[in-house]
Amino acid sequence: MTLGLSVTLKTPHTGEYEQPTGLFINNEFVKGVDGKTFEVINPTDETVITSVHEATEKDVDIAVAAARKAFEGPWRKESPEARGKLLYKLADLFEKNLDTLAAVESLDNGKALAMAKGDVGMCAGCLRYYAGWADKIEGKVIETTNDTFNYTKKEPIGVCGQIIPWNFPLLMWAWKIGPAIATGNVVVLKTAEQTPLSALVAAKLVKEAGFPPGVINVLSGYGKIAGAAISSHMDVDKVAFTGSTIVGRQIMKAAAGSNLKKVTLELGGKSPNIVFADADIDNAISWVNFGIFFNHGQCCCAGSRVYVQEEIYDKFIQRFKERTTKNVVGDPFDASTFQGPQVSQLQFDRIMSYIEHGKQAGATVEIGGKRKGEKGYFIEPTIFSNVTEDMKIMQEEIFGPVCSISKFKTKEDAIKVGNSTTYGLAAAVHTSNLNTAIEVSNALRAGTVWVNTYNTLHHQLPFGGYKESGIGRELGEAALENYVQTKTVSIRLGDALFG
Repeated sequence: MTLGLSVTLKTPHTGEYEQPTGLFINNEFVKGVDGKTFEVINPTDETVITSVHEATEKDVDIAVAAARKAFEGPWRKESPEARGKLLYKLADLFEKNLDTLAAVESLDNGKALAMAKGDVGMCAGCLRYYAGWADKIEGKVIETTNDTFNYTKKEPIGVCGQIIPWNFPLLMWAWKIGPAIATGNVVVLKTAEQTPLSALVAAKLVKEAGFPPGVINVLSGYGKIAGAAISSHMDVDKVAFTGSTIVGRQIMKAAAGSNLKKVTLELGGKSPNIVFADADIDNAISWVNFGIFFNHGQCCCAGSRVYVQEEIYDKFIQRFKERTTKNVVGDPFDASTFQGPQVSQLQFDRIMSYIEHGKQAGATVEIGGKRKGEKGYFIEPTIFSNVTEDMKIMQEEIFGPVCSISKFKTKEDAIKVGNSTTYGLAAAVHTSNLNTAIEVSNALRAGTVWVNTYNTLHHQLPFGGYKESGIGRELGEAALENYVQTKTVSIRLGDALFG
């Protein structure tokens, strides 16, 4: 049976809705040139939700050409104010369609519906924030000598390839598109093959908002094919990627080996969550729990390495275990659910292999460590204690509901172990002492340090990594720099120009 360009699907939250399945190019849903499709699996029950059209290198070429035509044509003539109005309209449409977008996100990704609704709300906030920036991208006049007039201007880079992950499909969509559009660029965005559905629904809103054809293009496809084609494309001016450090390295090589396109990377993490003896223990446990088990542990900044000062180590573990038992693991459409299934069979198997490795290495399973149920990719929240720094579960990103707890003695010890990783995306410090909070936060080599909280991201605050956790920053004013280049104009004053 030939796949059309949309299907009617149903979610437990909203009932029936129209799901696009085509590639979104030039404001239209189209079939892939080679006629390839792939199945989208429901992680809750392992059934096929639907199939979508797969983008190959040929489709990337078509999308890039459409984007280039828009960039060199009508989009170039749009005023900054007009770009802002389009982003405002898109944000409004996200809010108007919040229930549908969240339900599709839960169906496709497996995250709890309440969290999916939170994600959609944050998408609207992000798009609205960058809408406000659109008419505030400014250069400056630079005084040098009396016979010259010098100024700089910020110009868009051009065609931006954007490759997003499966853990926050809609949120990463907004994080990438917001600053790119605000600064006057055009976009060819590839979704993760595990979670294409919500991004395609969002693509419908692009056309409804009134964006010109070719400005935003959304492709479903595999990283090794469509993602690689974007990274190496000679007419893509910049590539932005969120995902694993391993793939990030491949994208950098492809960018360098093609046209030396600009690159920003938001990559993996193995973030330390440090609890001092003077911390409010109940507050710390609440945030440590949220820091690792939020979004099923599928979070690049997850606080997966928990360091507890030795005076409260035993007490902390007991109370943390008690708190973790309250996390409801189950159907994402059940109102009580906190943790849904992992996104795929591959991810489920990977996490379980890490759990087994931790057991074999001699770490103690305080709670969890097993599959939950017989259907769906559910894993019990898992806490390991008696973990040493050389263990695989302490050094490698697991990307699941698994944390490792170790004890420390002094502040200096906490800083040392906190920095004992090749990653540097995030960290947290729990203490009632302001001096300790500031000193340790300043010493940790991480792009974000939370104090007495965790995972509290906001579109106004820059987010990105040190070391192998990436290049560049998402969110905030800092993200705008990823999508502009500075032009200097220097004019020699004289009769010829100013008569």
